Amino acid sequence: MGSILTPAPSPPPSTKGTTTTTTITTTTATDTLKPWIETPLIYSAHMSRNAGCNIYLKLENVQPSGSFKSRGIGNMMLEAVLSTQNSNDNNTTHFLCSSGGNAGLACATTSLSLPNSRATIVVPLSTSPFMVQKLKDVGATVVQTGSSWIEADTYLRDELLSKNEPGVKNVYVPPFDHPAIWRGASSLVDEMVRQMPEDQGVDAVVCNVGGGGLVNGVCEGVYRLFTAAGEKGPKVVALETEGADSLWQSVQAGKLVTLEGITSLATSLGARRVSERTWEWFEQMKGDFVAGVVSDKQAAEACCRFLDEGRVMVELSCGATLAGVYKDEGRWLREQVGKGMTDEEWKGKNVVVIVCGGSNVSWEILKGYKKMFGF
Repeated sequence: MGSILTPAPSPPPSTKGTTTTTTITTTTATDTLKPWIETPLIYSAHMSRNAGCNIYLKLENVQPSGSFKSRGIGNMMLEAVLSTQNSNDNNTTHFLCSSGGNAGLACATTSLSLPNSRATIVVPLSTSPFMVQKLKDVGATVVQTGSSWIEADTYLRDELLSKNEPGVKNVYVPPFDHPAIWRGASSLVDEMVRQMPEDQGVDAVVCNVGGGGLVNGVCEGVYRLFTAAGEKGPKVVALETEGADSLWQSVQAGKLVTLEGITSLATSLGARRVSERTWEWFEQMKGDFVAGVVSDKQAAEACCRFLDEGRVMVELSCGATLAGVYKDEGRWLREQVGKGMTDEEWKGKNVVVIVCGGSNVSWEILKGYKKMFGF
């Protein structure tokens, strides 16, 4: 491992021992049914030493579905159920989602926690038996059809969504492109700000981007908590893998583009086109929204390194986020967030890395990457 450019920073002072007050809160239906949890924010000594600044990890991998999708997908489904309850409608809510990845698993998992609901997940034929079994294990009905997500989604809309069963209300759950999904994802920003050590701000948030559900939520949270209040918010750094880099290609072209196909192994990032809202955020935030791209090999190496350092196993799409921090021994991240800063200035900066998780991972899969890429 090469030497780092700056001394390893120390974490901000602990807030233990401070005086706290007890607040009485009222539990609402939303609190009771909420299908996601508040996840830990922890300081990473290993990644901080590598990056030369303070790195905090937002552990979305511990969500009920194994990924951040529990927030966005869960929020959309929760809003649908609550609207039905408010109308005094006792129908069963049938959620239909076209995703063989983490969105589908979040939909299936969430349906277990919501009353009078069930889930059908439509996946392309390319979906691995590993993921299909995970969906079935949480009680979802799984339909396999089409060679790609687009074909699976078309089948869901044309053949399943229009079918009417007595006492059943069908609800379409998109993988990422819906305001309710972004609202749910934005909740992690509220938590992140609240969980930071006292008197410490957030200078940047690093996440990945596939279709845009996560990064849209991050941008929405940053705008709501900072920009709308006239404050300087953290910079957003969004990573993709080569071959699933629809945002990166859009940035290079200066307009929203659609990839001809997905060639990356990080299939969870495999949206041929990011949502229009993602592109709007990129243009609106100007230099405070940065796009980056890494190779599949770099993402795979990051997954294995993160397992060694933090004892946490994540899938390749999450490895793209981590690779943005490990890349060039932290120099790439410093160039995006701390350009022009002295070593001492950079040492005091706080960067939150969203460990989005993902369920398409096992020790056998990681060993396969090691063999494939020769590291």
